[in-house]
Amino acid sequence: MTGVGRTAGIGAGIADRLAADGWDIALTCWTPYDERMTWGVEAGATDAITKSLAAHGAATTAVEADLSDPDAPAFVFDEVERRLGAVTALVMCHCESVDSGLLDTTVESFDRHFAVNARATWLLIREYGRRFTGAHGTGRIVALTSDHTVGNLPYGASKGALDRITLAAAHELAHLGVTANAVNPGPVDTGWMSPELRERMAGLTPLGRLGTPHDTANLVSFLCSPQGQWINGQLLMSNGGLG
Repeated sequence: MTGVGRTAGIGAGIADRLAADGWDIALTCWTPYDERMTWGVEAGATDAITKSLAAHGAATTAVEADLSDPDAPAFVFDEVERRLGAVTALVMCHCESVDSGLLDTTVESFDRHFAVNARATWLLIREYGRRFTGAHGTGRIVALTSDHTVGNLPYGASKGALDRITLAAAHELAHLGVTANAVNPGPVDTGWMSPELRERMAGLTPLGRLGTPHDTANLVSFLCSPQGQWINGQLLMSNGGLG
């Protein structure tokens, strides 16, 4: 799993559910990203997450990886294979996300978003496809996406590219029997929302609440299970009916 650096994050919630399902878990994080964000670095987060996964009986390992580096995906797979063995499922929760719009996005920021959100997704999927040795029908790719673009242009545009790359894998990796789906989790407050935004977004869903990491984890768990094999090449909205 990529993008698992904070205990309150969607990635951590998915990792916990998959570990409870019986998966061993390798995760990536990138501390310098959190240092740039308003929430900052959560001290001890990686240790806390890996310990919680181990409590489910999962073998686990963590790899620090800068996914803006085109060599990082191969490095990650090398490390995971060395520590845990071959990768069966690839779940991608990583992102670069810095708010800016059409008029104030810099070229440097635009390029970084596409490097992390789109290019790294392609390279991770490519590496997975090149190395996959599992039984036909057992491979799984799941990528988290977003449709938010207004005032968040480089993030949303690069996530749109991520969608296309992921869905292409459902067909281009058909010979391996690998399913590939993108999941849009909708508004999930992992500590980045203001009280005002939290209230407004909750009011836009029929149940009157925000999504949680475990809501997203429930869907990813199904997609990664044998029962989820027939769901393939789909962009799935898991947003509570956000209006």
